[in-house]
Amino acid sequence: MYEGVVQDLIDELGRLPGVGPKSAQRIAFHLLQADPVDVRRLADVLIEVKAKVKFCSICFNVSEDDQCRICRDPRRDPTVLCVVEEYKDVVAIERTREFRGRYHVLGGAISPIDGIGPDQLRIRELMQRLADGTITETILATDPNLEGEATATYLTRMLKPIGLRVTRLASGLPVGGDLEYADEVTLGRAFAGRRSADD
Repeated sequence: MYEGVVQDLIDELGRLPGVGPKSAQRIAFHLLQADPVDVRRLADVLIEVKAKVKFCSICFNVSEDDQCRICRDPRRDPTVLCVVEEYKDVVAIERTREFRGRYHVLGGAISPIDGIGPDQLRIRELMQRLADGTITETILATDPNLEGEATATYLTRMLKPIGLRVTRLASGLPVGGDLEYADEVTLGRAFAGRRSADD
């Protein structure tokens, strides 16, 4: 334990996701030894990002404007909607350059253990977006874990009666992976989603 403001800094850094006590201490001491100009620049960026960044009024992606660049882009296909848990998922999908539709960010996944139910997610806003009939396919790109599966199952039950085409991202073995290290769920999905060797 350190005194005063140093311990306060370590405690605050330790609250960040993925930063444990040792990492928080290492970052704190790095900042203490850094040039004051560099520390001021970091502090200014943190303040600026909190002041300027908000959520897109349509898809809830992060944006500095009322609408994000994807929602403003007229070249995007307005009939296909990819539903993701978090805005970082949008970045991951965009990096593939495979998807040219629009997005909807739920803001999490259903997790009863954490007290997160459908009402805590942006499902109501999703249903409002789908109401005008422009969207014909909804791709559920939730995480392949228990919470993501629960969310996808819940959304499928809600969307199927509307008459939309509801699809789910394929999942299976990673390229370069070994069969012996694959868990049962991943291996089972790889078998269920197998395709012709001619493809």
